[in-house]
Amino acid sequence: MGKLWTILTHLHSLAGPTVMLLYPLYASVQAMESPSKLDDEQWLAYWILYSFITLMEMVLESLIYWIPIWYELKLLFIAWLVLPNFRGAAFIYDKFVREQLRKHGLTTAGSGKKDDGKSSSVSPSSKDKDKPKSNFLAFLTPKKDDEAY
Repeated sequence: MGKLWTILTHLHSLAGPTVMLLYPLYASVQAMESPSKLDDEQWLAYWILYSFITLMEMVLESLIYWIPIWYELKLLFIAWLVLPNFRGAAFIYDKFVREQLRKHGLTTAGSGKKDDGKSSSVSPSSKDKDKPKSNFLAFLTPKKDDEAY
């Protein structure tokens, strides 16, 4: 029984890095090399959420320490985010993160990648000129070649 418990403990300690880092890293590389943009959105959303969870853990470390099953809960939640059948990361990003960004003015309502069929006849470049970008997004958004000069 002692050896079985040791093996299970080692598997448990390997499951976290495998589910949280190794598989997402591999899938992200595969997504970048594929022509589809749908999987790119999934993995970008995953890395955004994973970094947020990691920052939250660092800030709330003293509280999380008292939750005995925190690691298991985090592992299950990250597995839901990672598994392609669920597309949990894209779901959370679409339903919560994007809405919060819009609410706080960090992005515009029409800046999402998805086309919901309600596009107007105005070109995106003229929309961008009408609405001023927030300083935060202007700083983070790389300039296109034609805008650099």
